[in-house]
Amino acid sequence: MRKFRQSPEHRDGPTESGDKSVTATEAQNNFGQVLGSVARGDMVYITRYDRPEAVVLSIEKFNALAGPDSSSLDDLTREFDDRLARMQSAEAAAGMDTFFELKSAELGEAALRGARRKPM
Repeated sequence: MRKFRQSPEHRDGPTESGDKSVTATEAQNNFGQVLGSVARGDMVYITRYDRPEAVVLSIEKFNALAGPDSSSLDDLTREFDDRLARMQSAEAAAGMDTFFELKSAELGEAALRGARRKPM
């Protein structure tokens, strides 16, 4: 397999030093080598007419790129719903009424107090 030399018009091609690029025909004829390269941690870009069309990567890299699983999404949905419910309370509405009645200097002081309490 040849190393990919990235030109300005091919910005979506390999970016890491170990990444490789092969034509679709090379990938078809040498798929065992493509899988071997992926098993060593490389990503292999498959090109057509000198443009990246697809990429072969390890399942670990795929899972990292695919993002959180559905159980994490369920947790985020519950957290959102809980926060929304708290925002709909009478106490929250009274707090917003107080907020909108503040003068600009008071609002600035409140913002500074809040920023000092929150760790960065």
